Amino acid sequence: MSHNKARYNANKLHKKLRRLVGTAISDFNMIEDGDLVMVCLSGGKDSYALLDILLNLQAHAPLRFELVAVNLDQKQPGFPVEVLPNYLSQIGVPYRIVEQDTYSVVKRVIAEGKTTCSLCSRLRRGVLYRVASELGATKIALGHHRDDMLETLFLNMFYGGKLKAMPPKLVSDDGNHIVIRPLAYCKEKDIAAYAQSADFPIIPCNLCGSQPNMQRQVIKEMLSQWDKRFPGRLETMFRAMQNVQLSHLADTMRFDFKGLRAHGSPVIDGDIAFDEETFEPLVEELIPSSLLKNEKQIMRT
Repeated sequence: MSHNKARYNANKLHKKLRRLVGTAISDFNMIEDGDLVMVCLSGGKDSYALLDILLNLQAHAPLRFELVAVNLDQKQPGFPVEVLPNYLSQIGVPYRIVEQDTYSVVKRVIAEGKTTCSLCSRLRRGVLYRVASELGATKIALGHHRDDMLETLFLNMFYGGKLKAMPPKLVSDDGNHIVIRPLAYCKEKDIAAYAQSADFPIIPCNLCGSQPNMQRQVIKEMLSQWDKRFPGRLETMFRAMQNVQLSHLADTMRFDFKGLRAHGSPVIDGDIAFDEETFEPLVEELIPSSLLKNEKQIMRT
């Protein structure tokens, strides 16, 4: 591919991502005039892309908001401490590097071979909430994207027995902050392509990124197979997350089934009790046997 062609594709992709981020911000009122947005920068492709796009929107959006990048140095062995300060200084973004040895805590508490993500995430979350309060940040921006949200939906269904995903906007665990996910409408493969074209100085996570047989990895591979075999399926599933019909589920805490009475008026999208429904093939038919074997092994551990 020629240099000009590659540059054209990168610009086109950046415009697409910027449009999707702008739409998500508008749809969920993620950023308001006068906000100080704390962008959590891990050194991975997603958070780099998030910061880059927010900087671009900051320069062109009608809203006035400030950005501050925050990285939590968890004292992982071999972590290149100079990479992020050098990058952030170069692009002129205010930043704060927070040093907290959560790595040793995770390695001490979690048995060898067990998934470290849950405890690592909890410890990291607590530190970042504290820092947000110290900085006076009104919003905390995370780099989760559309694929993360879909993966979480299936993780909760398969392993947690809940119909629950990652919301684009929520109140933090401590009740004091608004957490936003501006990449909610962005595909991971688009973010990866953009990060490569932008040549961000990616820092791999050597604490959990190389852990084999994680439940999330099984789900990620399942969705990847679906995306290859059935183009458009992930888009349809994500639209379903935005089109929830509580009356057609079975949660008695969310819908008053007991109090339901005939009222003599037609119901739109209501009566399918006598209709024969057609469904896509079962999940098991779409997952390679090797993945199913892997998943069963995980469930036994």
